[in-house]
This record gives sequence, structure tokens and C-alpha cells, in this order.
Amino acid sequence: MSTLDWIVLGLFALMLAGIVVWVLKKKDKNTTDYFLAGRDATWIAIGASIFASNIGSEHLVGLAGSGAESGMAMAHWEMHGWMILLLGWLFVPFYARSKVFTMPEFLERRYNPQARSFLSIISLVSYVLTKVAVTVYAGGVVFKDVFDIEYITAFGYNIDFFWISAIGLVVLTGLYTTFGGMKAVLYTSVLQTPILLIGSIAVLVLGLHKIGGWGEMMEIARANVTVHGDSMTSLIRSPKDPDFPWTGVILGSAIIGFWYWCTDQFIVQRVLSGRDMKQARRGTIFGAYLKLTPVFIFLIPGMIAYGLQQKGLFVLENNDAAFSTMVKELLPIGFKGIVIGGILAALMSSLASLFNSSAMLFTVDFYQKYKPNKEERHYVIVGRIATVVVVLLGIAWIPVMRGLGKVLYEYLQDVQSLLAPGIAAVFLLGVVSKRTTPAAGIWGLIIGFTLGMTRLGLNIFSGSIAEDSLIYQIFLVHNWLHYEIYLFFLVIVSMVIISYFTKKKDPALITGLTLRSASAEQTAETRSSYNNWDIINSIIIIAITLAFYYYFW
Repeated sequence: MSTLDWIVLGLFALMLAGIVVWVLKKKDKNTTDYFLAGRDATWIAIGASIFASNIGSEHLVGLAGSGAESGMAMAHWEMHGWMILLLGWLFVPFYARSKVFTMPEFLERRYNPQARSFLSIISLVSYVLTKVAVTVYAGGVVFKDVFDIEYITAFGYNIDFFWISAIGLVVLTGLYTTFGGMKAVLYTSVLQTPILLIGSIAVLVLGLHKIGGWGEMMEIARANVTVHGDSMTSLIRSPKDPDFPWTGVILGSAIIGFWYWCTDQFIVQRVLSGRDMKQARRGTIFGAYLKLTPVFIFLIPGMIAYGLQQKGLFVLENNDAAFSTMVKELLPIGFKGIVIGGILAALMSSLASLFNSSAMLFTVDFYQKYKPNKEERHYVIVGRIATVVVVLLGIAWIPVMRGLGKVLYEYLQDVQSLLAPGIAAVFLLGVVSKRTTPAAGIWGLIIGFTLGMTRLGLNIFSGSIAEDSLIYQIFLVHNWLHYEIYLFFLVIVSMVIISYFTKKKDPALITGLTLRSASAEQTAETRSSYNNWDIINSIIIIAITLAFYYYFW
């Protein structure tokens, strides 16, 4: 990098440090302050944090890599602005009325304490094994490639720069998250989001200029056709496609999206921090607008990288290096510093959100439950210790991630497709029907998680399982998306049957937590929290999504 790039990157670091120092001066008095920023966040901070938390390594490395490998196949997962609207319009009222800190706590209100504990365990394990480890691993990969440094010699040893950048990223982010809590996550996102957008748009524009324009990129991508007749530009692919059949991708991506955007602590915690229902909903609308951009600023640059390689303009060592190679090869002096600042912003904001959410799940759903009536300051300290532990566990898992051969984004979606069905079904039936019983809630989680993890475990030993065996035919023969859909509906049917034979929860205890159960006062509060501005902007987002599908169909 040039001197100017280092200056730009240094200025970004100084602004970030300034925000962190400002946040640290606002000392956290209790768990509401530390984990939910005092429930005083505005729509700009909420929307920016939703977007910045979502845009992590799986986009900078994985989504761009997926674009270089399979084109538009993974775009379904990124055009989920409409799903964030579902969070704002359907779920925000339920979450706001319940005054919960965590999603497992909401399940306790709706079902029973067992459902809360089970979801807490699932969430914590999945954060460490997927999100934390993937983000840290990819941070090491990106910075090693962008800075073009293989090793640093220290104390007579050649240390792999991958480890220096990965662990440095974790320590830096862990420090400000540990001491700053949710306020640090929210307010640093307000700086990180525009830096990320500016840098990524620069990569897109310069990439299109280098390849010869949009038409040239599309022509090269259309020339890459699968045996089933689908090109890289095709969103809807043959039902015989082994990875992304249209029979699985539309509903399958929606199930993952519903779980992630509407029920996952990692995202919903930003909404819970809202000053009121109006700010929370508008935050989701702003976040939905921002969510329309990743296809264009990450996936399409991956397709451009593929096109540039086809034209012989640069060499792409592997698909996961698509974005970082574009940064290294195309950006002029000064812009590289902005983009690297954007990459750093994306990775740090995503990691900070993960650390804070994980610490909150442990502190509120486990520690506080079994050690009640302690001083609020005590729980804040426990939350900080939990953050440090999650950081260390994530680092410990990196060697496993480094040995995985699959494209990063597809690995993450594959694991999420096995976690999502049970949780999505339990939340969906929990809010749409007051007839769903506590027994159905806990058994829905158990069935979904058990059958999902069974397939994940069998995938590891799939080479030694006979294809004509019953186990193979039940768990492994199906496309990953089809299996996800089957599992989702199996959990729903199981919950309906169990609800028929088990005792319902006292309706008085779930007033306002299901559809058509809100009191007149609660309904009036919800109606007063939105106006034509919210409705019109929501319609615009849906229209843009439909236009995108029409163009790339």
C-alpha cells in the first residue's frame, strides 16, 4: 500500500477510536445499558447496525467467491430486504410488548423455560462454530492477500501473517466490545456502514470499467452454461441442478432468511435496542434498503473477477480470493485505504455484534437465571468475561475452518440450512397460533436440531455409507435445500400433532404474544407507531426486489 493509503486507513482508525472513547465515557449502569444500549437507539443506528452486523466475512470472502464460482445462484439469500420488513411489521410488536432481552427469553414467555435453555445452547454453539470462526478466519485470509504479506519475522521465527491479522482483528474488536457493550456496536456501525459502502462501490465501478462495462460482464457470464442449460446470470435454475434447484432455492432461502432476520439474537438484538416501536420498525426499513446492495457490491464484483480472469487480465488463485484480488489489482492510490477500511469495518462490526450477542445469551439466559438477585454491575462484569471466553473459543476453532475446502459462503449457508428449520417453525407457529402448546415448542426445537445435526454428522462420513442403505436414502440422498424444506414441514406437522394432544398455555400468560391476542391498548399502540412514510418505503423495497427477480430470472 502507498503512504496515502496508510494515511486514509489511519484516519478511519482514529475516527473509530474517537467513537469508542466517547462511548466508554457513557458508563453502563446496568444490563439494559450494556446489552441494549439503554433501549434508546434511533432508526439510523438500528438500520446501520443491522446492515453492518450482517455484512461480514461471508460477504467479503464468501459471497464474492460464490459470484466468481456460480454467478447469481446465491443472490436469493441477499435479496432479503423484504424479510427484514417482516421483522419490522410482524415481529417488532411482539418483541416490544414482551420487553425481553433475548430470543430464548421470548420463547420462555411463549412456551416454557426448557425452550429457552435449548435455544440458548443452540445459538451459542452455532455462533462459535460458524459465525465467529468464519469471520475471524476470513479476516486473516483477506488481510494476508490485500497486504500481500506471507510472513513476519519475530524473535527468530517466521510467523504466518494470517494468524497475526486474524488474532489482531479479534483482540481489537474484543477490547471495544468488552468495555463498550451494545453502545459501541451501534455507534461504530454508523461510521462503518458508509465507509463500507463507499469502498465496495469503488470496487464495483472500477471493476466494470476494467472489464468493459455491464454488457461485457453479462455476456461473459452468460457464456458459462451448466449441463442443465443455466448460465451464471440465472437466478432460477433447473430442478436437476445439484446445488441450487429452483424447487429448493426459493423456499429454502426464505426459511433461512426467516430464521436469521426475524428470530436470531444476532440481528434482533439491534431492534430490541430501539427507543420505541416506531424507531425499531423504521430501523428495519432503513436496514432493508441497505440490504438491497450486497448483490451489487460483493456478488457482482465476484462475477467481474471471473470475467477478468477469462479475458486474461488477472489471475484468480481461488474463488474466495475474488474480492481481495480486485482490491489489490484495480484500486488507485488512496482508494485502497478506503476499501481496506471498509473491509476492516465490516469484519469488526460483524464480530462486535457476535461477541455482544453471545455474551448476552450466556449472561441473561444462563447465569442470571441460576444466580438471580445479584447487583446489575455484577452481571455486566459477567457479560464482559463471557465476551472474552467467546473470543478465545472462536480463535480455537480457526484451524478447523482453515482446513475446510468448501467455498466459505456456501459452507455457512449449508450449516444454517440445518439449524434454521426447527427454530423458524417454532417461532412461526408460536406467534401465528395461540393453540401451539409448550410441549410442541420444545419438541419442535429438539426434532429440528436432532435431524439437522444428524445430517451434518453423516455428511462427514458420507463416503463410507452405501448409497442404497436406508440411512443414506433418508438423510443424504436429498439436495441440501430440499432436505431443509422437508425438515421445516416435518417440524410444523409434528408441532400441530403434539399440540392436539397436549395442554395449551394459559391464554392470559401469552396476551399480546400471538396474532389476534393483543389488547385494545396494545393494538392502538402498534397502529400509532407507523404512518404513510413507513408503508410507502416498504412498498418501494418490495418493488425493487421484484424488479431484480424479473431482470435476472
